[in-house]
Amino acid sequence: MYKRKVRWLKHLDFIMGDVFCLLLVYTLAFFVRNGQPPTLMDIYHRQMVVMIAMVSVFVSLFFDSYRDILRRGYYREFRAILQHLSITAGIVLAYVFLYKHEHIYSRIIYITTFTLGGLLIYVFHIWWKSILRKQAMNNQSKPNILVMASADFVDDFIEGLTNETYVDYRLAGCVLYNQRNQTNEIEGIPVVCDMENIVSYVQKNVVDEILIQPDRIGKDFKNLIQELVRMGITIHVELSKIYGAVFNLSSSSFAGYPVTTISYRDIKLRQLFMKRAIDIVGSIVGMLILGVAFVIVGPIIKFQSKGPIIFAQKRVGRNGHIFKIYKFRSMYMDAEERKRELMEHNKMKGHMFKVDNDPRITPIGRFIRKTSIDELPQFWNVFKGDMSLVGTRPPTLDEFEQYEKHHRIRLSIKSGITGLWQVSGRSDIVDFEEVVKLDEKYIREWNFGLDIKIILKTVVIVFGGNGSI
Repeated sequence: MYKRKVRWLKHLDFIMGDVFCLLLVYTLAFFVRNGQPPTLMDIYHRQMVVMIAMVSVFVSLFFDSYRDILRRGYYREFRAILQHLSITAGIVLAYVFLYKHEHIYSRIIYITTFTLGGLLIYVFHIWWKSILRKQAMNNQSKPNILVMASADFVDDFIEGLTNETYVDYRLAGCVLYNQRNQTNEIEGIPVVCDMENIVSYVQKNVVDEILIQPDRIGKDFKNLIQELVRMGITIHVELSKIYGAVFNLSSSSFAGYPVTTISYRDIKLRQLFMKRAIDIVGSIVGMLILGVAFVIVGPIIKFQSKGPIIFAQKRVGRNGHIFKIYKFRSMYMDAEERKRELMEHNKMKGHMFKVDNDPRITPIGRFIRKTSIDELPQFWNVFKGDMSLVGTRPPTLDEFEQYEKHHRIRLSIKSGITGLWQVSGRSDIVDFEEVVKLDEKYIREWNFGLDIKIILKTVVIVFGGNGSI
């Protein structure tokens, strides 16, 4: 029987160890500074202990602080700890200032906690990983795994194993498809039998699990898997050769059927929850700013040209869903009709439209575009869930109709007010294919930290006078 791992508990030892290190240094620093240890009877010190512990756990869960921790070298380990503690310290400091407790907590104790605490965590990580590796090497209870595949795949698989610092299984041997020569081993791993004798070998030897690279999925292949499973063997079917290693594969149940799910990018539920939470908070703040802007620029828009203050336009969102996007109107009402006349002046190469000194833009429109004030009503789109703070810009209907197949990757995530393209030099990029590449890069590399970085860059661009985003 296959024991499925509980992923969120996978690094509980490191999570709790890091919290212990920070609280230990906090206690020692307080003792050195004041001549006595902090008491939990004091509400302020109790709050600080709870905040350090909770924030450290929160950051570790939502920022994947322990991803590939057993494979990380010394430098990568240092960088990961530095990032983890920087975020943790920043959140704790924000809490202190938000509740106006900065006069209660010593700056020396605070700095010491997160500097010496970081060094202690680094030493703890290096030490604990060495313990885990020794245990892994001496663990005789690790499952024996056979690899049943072509010789090329076995070569690649063994090469991949050499890059693994820690594995929870023992590679006991390999079975080759279409073995024509009498190879006894591959890279030190014994060839234990051929395809015709695999069932007999499993019956007489210790085999817990088998990794199979499907040579061809036919009746014989299915019968073999069924026979092995009935013998109590856990089967892992390697699918990257069929579907491509670039995609994300996961197994689940769909309508009662076991399925393999293939996607371009796999996002965890907690990551989506955090992104949506930030969207809601950010959109509420944005709508407060929108209210002030409406009172100031609304009458000017109405005075300079006939038409509504807020402009609504149909756009194409995630996976082709149509929604209405809202902006402060920055153009005259006949802008769409005049767009055809200006197509020959389009500076964008591809399925987007942009001209210099666009005559369709009103005087106030130039100002609100330059300062990105025209984008403020989109915070309502974010609040409703049509858009996100960070994503890819939604195309118009006519732009979408001209999309080629590879352009549709831009629609695989929720549209955003800002994105990687906008903060990478929007005014300098005139080739739509470059926009697609940047959007694809964002989708492929997305994480919560990247969103924060893009939001901060957007703020700098808007308030730094570098133009619209």
